[in-house]
Amino acid sequence: MEDRLKDYYMSLGIDEKVYDYCSKVEEKLLSRFREIDKTAEKNQIKVIKAMQEARLAEHHLYGSTGYGYNDDGRDAVEKIYAAVFHTEDALVRQQIICGTHALTVALAGNLRPGDEILSVAGKVYDTLEGVIGVRKEKGSLAEYGITFQQVDLRPDGSWDYEGIRNAINAHTKIIEIQRSKGYDVRPTLSVAMIGDIITFVKSIKPDVICMVDNCYGEFVEEQEPSDVGADLVVGSLIKNPGGGLAPIGGYICGRKEYVEQAAYRLTTPGIGKEAGASLGVSRQFAQGLFLAPNVTASALKGAIFASNIYEGLGFKTVPDAKVERHDIIQAVEFGRPELVQAFCEGIQAAAPVDSFVTPEPWAMPGYDSEVIMAAGAFISGSSIELSADAPMKEPYAVYFQGGLTYPHAKFGIMMSLQKIVEKKLILW
Repeated sequence: MEDRLKDYYMSLGIDEKVYDYCSKVEEKLLSRFREIDKTAEKNQIKVIKAMQEARLAEHHLYGSTGYGYNDDGRDAVEKIYAAVFHTEDALVRQQIICGTHALTVALAGNLRPGDEILSVAGKVYDTLEGVIGVRKEKGSLAEYGITFQQVDLRPDGSWDYEGIRNAINAHTKIIEIQRSKGYDVRPTLSVAMIGDIITFVKSIKPDVICMVDNCYGEFVEEQEPSDVGADLVVGSLIKNPGGGLAPIGGYICGRKEYVEQAAYRLTTPGIGKEAGASLGVSRQFAQGLFLAPNVTASALKGAIFASNIYEGLGFKTVPDAKVERHDIIQAVEFGRPELVQAFCEGIQAAAPVDSFVTPEPWAMPGYDSEVIMAAGAFISGSSIELSADAPMKEPYAVYFQGGLTYPHAKFGIMMSLQKIVEKKLILW
């Protein structure tokens, strides 16, 4: 049976030496994978419980058109999200086009001229810089008199408590906490760590809104940031919680008043959550959420496999091969653009869609450098499907994530190494 499996991989272009090396790495990870499965099982039961308590029914899956008044399916999905994240309310809509849009809606809905955003984990994600006004863009929050400042994490990845205390002022309205690393090589924040900083800032200014950019972190742990005091948790449905089925969309879960404010910004003042046709996506939203805990587990296994493969070859990986995980993203610091290119070619070559395409760096909107992206996905741009991307600048780190199934994630990493070997970019 093992020989037959090897034959399958070799028929797809994997050298025997690459296969044997990867198999030895994988063998050492099996006990760790079993722990991931236990977390996935707990999260799966949590999702099922929320669906049953919401009395999810067949008629909820059909959808509405036009204004979308009285869309019971849309309302049921939002009730389920609120239950899963243990929040008072939720806004889950296909009208939200991406994670950055969800964050923009949450910020713009809850900020007013003169308010200030404070990022306590350093630099925000590249596309959010234009929203805030760190990078000048038309329509940024800065144009509406909203200010921004950040406090970097300490060199060891811990909170700069004194810096944060000094930064909080009378105008601080929202504390922005980016859970994942974005295009950075800092550690991802654990839910426990997020809880600690929320407790700290609330002790200084109790009425401040703590908003967590939860992208890539959903269902990796048993708890979510909303379980440890976050007032808002925000993310994309074409990442973890969509389970690979959601064709578009984003979510904002949290305290009812803050979700309501966001809804008024998404639609219009006076309408808020009352309108917004689901257009038949309620089935994908619900079924995707149902699958999400186990899809996330598959992606997490792929990330750990990747870290161990490349750390074993002498490359720096973030997180490293042994640490506990808090999101599905794996960064590999290559230091050379040709290695980044080869890695992404391998991920693309392993895809079920567009496997024949060669990814090339390009000037992607919202970024300050050329970006290369590899993604042969069923849903365009879906980060929960197998994908890799990298800004083409120092330190030439590539960011790998996703995999609806672990075997696909495993194949993608093997193929990425295969391309590097074929180009003779490492001593092998």
